[in-house]
Parts: sequence; C-alpha cells; structure tokens
Amino acid sequence: MTDTIVALATPTGRSGIGIIRLSGPESLAITSRIARDAAFAPQPRTTYLKQISDPEIGELIDEAIITYFQAPHSFTGEDVVEISCHGSPLVLRQVIDACLHLGARLAEAGEFSLRALANGRMDLTEAEAIRDIIDSQTVASARQAVRQLRGEFSHELQPIKDDLLNIIVLFESALEFVEDDLPEVQLKSTSDKLVSIRNSIQKIASTYNAGHLIREGLKVAIVGRPNVGKSSLFNALLGSERAIVTEIAGTTRDQLHEKLTIGDIPISLIDTAGLRDTIDTVESIGVERSRRTMADADIVMTMIDVSERITNEDLDILRSVSELNHLVVFNKIDKVTENELNTKIAAFRSKYQWGGSAVAVSAKTGAGLNNLKDAVVQPFRTDNIIMAGFLVTDARHHDLLVRTTSEIDQSLNSLTEKASEEIVLIGLHNALRYLGQITGETTTEDMLTRIFSTFCIGK
Repeated sequence: MTDTIVALATPTGRSGIGIIRLSGPESLAITSRIARDAAFAPQPRTTYLKQISDPEIGELIDEAIITYFQAPHSFTGEDVVEISCHGSPLVLRQVIDACLHLGARLAEAGEFSLRALANGRMDLTEAEAIRDIIDSQTVASARQAVRQLRGEFSHELQPIKDDLLNIIVLFESALEFVEDDLPEVQLKSTSDKLVSIRNSIQKIASTYNAGHLIREGLKVAIVGRPNVGKSSLFNALLGSERAIVTEIAGTTRDQLHEKLTIGDIPISLIDTAGLRDTIDTVESIGVERSRRTMADADIVMTMIDVSERITNEDLDILRSVSELNHLVVFNKIDKVTENELNTKIAAFRSKYQWGGSAVAVSAKTGAGLNNLKDAVVQPFRTDNIIMAGFLVTDARHHDLLVRTTSEIDQSLNSLTEKASEEIVLIGLHNALRYLGQITGETTTEDMLTRIFSTFCIGK
C-alpha cells in the first residue's frame, strides 16, 4: 500500500495563506485527528473551517480551511487533503510536524506529480509542464508550458506513434507468418510512410531553438576596458542602481548577474570586470573570470567609449571576441555631436575593416537603449514568438526526437539495402521506445527520479 505524504505546497516564508498538502490512504484519517473530529466525513471538493490542534497535547495551532479531494478524482489520483492555514512559517511547521507524528512522511521533490504520473492522471510531458509553469520567466514561456500541460505535445506525438506501431506490426507479421518477402508495392508504400513520419518528427524538433530561447533565455556579457561605462549600461538596462559606478578604473572586480526580459526573451545580464593588464591580484582574477564569461555567453556586448580615441586595449578586446557572437556598443554619445559620432563610427569601420553589428548609446541618458535591446535579441528571436504555435522547450525532449529520426533513418537505409525484417525492426523499435520516453511510457525509474528531483517539494 502507498504511504501518505505531506508537504508545504506554497513557497516558504511569511504570507497571508499557506497550503499544506496530504496525499495517500491515511490523508483523511490524519486530518480528522489534527482537527479533533473523529466523525469528520467531508464531501469531496467542499471547504470546511476547522480548528487544528497538536495531536499530542491538544493545544490549538490554528484555524484552517480544509478541502478534501477523493481518489481517483484528485491531482495525484489518491485521497488528497489540502489544509489552508495562516501563512506563518511557525504555524505551518507545527501542522506538518503534527501530520508527521500521525504517520505521514515528508514528500520528496516532485513526489506529488510522480504519483499523478503513476496513477495515470497525466503523462510525463504534462508533469514536466507543471515545473515549467512554476519556473517560467515570461508570458511566452508560461503560455508554452500551459499548452504542454493541456496535453498538446502528447496529442501531436500520439498519431505519429500509432503510425509507427502499425508499421512495426506489419513487419512483425511478415516476419512470423509470411514466407515470401513483402510485395515491392507494399515496401514502397511503407517506406514513403516512414519518410512522412520522420519529416513530422523533424518538424516538431525544429521548433526547439525558439522554444529553448523563451524557456532558458540568453546569457549576455558586457565587456570592455575599464571606465567605458559597462556598469552604467548594466544599471540602465536593469532600470536600477545595481552596480557601483565611479570614475575610478577597475571599480568592478567581480561579475554581477541580474535577470531582465527583452521582447519576451529572458536575459541573464552579466557585468564583467574591465579587461586590461594589471598587477593587482584581485583585479586580475576578475579579468580572468571576464574572459571565461565571454566564451560562455550567447552574445557579447563589447563597449567602446566614443568620446575618446580607440586604444590598443579596445582593439585587443575586439580581436578576442571576433570568433564569438558579439556586437559593438559605442557608449557616451551624449558627449559628442551627431556629426562627430557618425564620423567616428565611419572612421572606425574603415580603418579597422569592421563590418559587424554596432549600436550607439548613452548609458547616462538612456539614448539608444531600445535599439540596443533589439540588436541583442534580433539574431535569436522567432517572429511573433509570443503567438507562435507549440514549441519544444525541453532539451530532453529534443534529444529524444533527434534520436527517433536517426533510428527511422537507419530503418529506411535498411529497407533501401533490402535488409531482412529483423534489421529494419531494430530501428523502428528503438524509435518507438524513444517517443515513449518523452511521454513517460518507457522511461526508466532512474530517469524519472532524476527528472522529478528538479521539481519543488510541494509538487
């Protein structure tokens, strides 16, 4: 028999309401004990105001709203009770301790969702969508997670799996019951169907770049020599005084990381230490970290002070990012006239044969910041990304789709080479298994444990 688990289903910390969730066969019995009402027989999906007491000493803990969800019509498919208490961490801890004292076990990360999966209340993609909704950083990512939670991904895959299974049955039957090879016409028809299946899977997999972008976002590093205005730009993009700004070169010794959103794309913005040769031990460590960050970033913003002449340090930095995805940011345009700015940028492009992306801004006044934001996301974004159709956002799903197409290609090659049914079936069975791993039908216990360990405790 499954044991009964308990956990806080709302975030830790103080709040108006905190919800404790119980799931398992003893959920109602434990609730009756802490409510000190042995005859408590709640109607499903009906709320009850009850006094919650310590089961050992009978002391009142809190007044709470209790809601009962009867199996199998609950989130987990088991008996579930939700206890809505006042959101004091101390009160919530006392109620959980009371449940533990009466035989419940503290839930592990994602265990409620794992039970819902085991009891057929959802498939694996829908369970993962719950995590993605909780972790979503933008409207676009939340909408994609909701579409997955509603089963859109599973519905797209189901006819593909059905078609693939039909082909497997055809070859298995030929292997068992047909002495002669399948007719050439039937082989051609089957091959065409496999090509269609592979193309459908590739079409779904091709949405991953856009899906990954709205889910994970971009890592953007601001680099440049000291005092070109990196920290000022960092603050201007965030709209707050996050980084310390002074006239002293080398003020930023370590990296600063903050989150923002540009055009429904999450951005992890990194302010780095100024790049220069230095004998200062602490600053040199910051410079080395800056160089590593440049290599890891999705795009590097290389800043140049347009009010000064181009230095050798500027050129060294430009050379170091030449193989990376980057754009040049000419800062401090508030210190020069428009003619001076255009002349300097034109001279820079001509003298140094620079044909890359460049944006002119003033971190001090905010001029050009919208153009800079557009330039950062433009190489990555999909047109009207917020209104896009269903997108594959999870790297695990994408990897399995790619593996599926590879296995189907292997089977198609085997068909072309007139290989036996046994050889053709190897790739087809592997392909069906990979598709099953996406929705959880053929996923190993170890893999499930790894996936659900990324969930919060109350889910």
